[in-house]
Amino acid sequence: MHIILLGAPGVGKGTVAKMIAEKFDIPHLSTGDILRDNVNKKTYVGNQAKEYMDNGKLVPDDIMIQMVKGRVLEEDCKTGFILDGFPRTIRQAEALKLIFDELNIVVDAILNLKASQEIIIERLSGRRTCKNCGAIYHIKNIPPKVEDKCDKCADRLYQRDDDKKDIVKERLMVYKTQTKKLISYYEKQDSFYEINANKKADEMFAEVCKDLGKAGKSG
Repeated sequence: MHIILLGAPGVGKGTVAKMIAEKFDIPHLSTGDILRDNVNKKTYVGNQAKEYMDNGKLVPDDIMIQMVKGRVLEEDCKTGFILDGFPRTIRQAEALKLIFDELNIVVDAILNLKASQEIIIERLSGRRTCKNCGAIYHIKNIPPKVEDKCDKCADRLYQRDDDKKDIVKERLMVYKTQTKKLISYYEKQDSFYEINANKKADEMFAEVCKDLGKAGKSG
């Protein structure tokens, strides 16, 4: 099964992707992870990307699409994958379609996770991260046993700058501006499904499984 996962920051893509990956035994391809992996391994495209990153510039589409293509060609993707974080623009979506057509990859489902701004702000602004080991908590949903201390290593928890309310609002505004046309591009397709991400993770996942069942039958 081949799935494209869309949704704003804090909507729950990572959680849902993990659940899908476990149920269908397919890899979760986060484009952030793909980028870091290429940079760390010093691949040709990774070195190109690092030059842009070191200069504070966005990595160009053609480099990102080469990385995605390289990743989906790996052995663990033969039976399917979940692509998370790409595409973000129509130009990227069109480039991705060309790659998938070339590789005879049929996208079974495009899942757009949609939650209210209030819910997303609550989720992200309540998130706390361990300074030492990177473990993530939430002051309401997944609180640590001891306030502001990591359960795993007892180091201090902190709030990332991009999880602060004002920054979250800016991130959501940027996302909405960037992806408005992309959602219009995809929602015309039969494989497009909108998921109510205001729900709890298990309820959201049940809705996802229901839609993936429809996608499987139609495919």
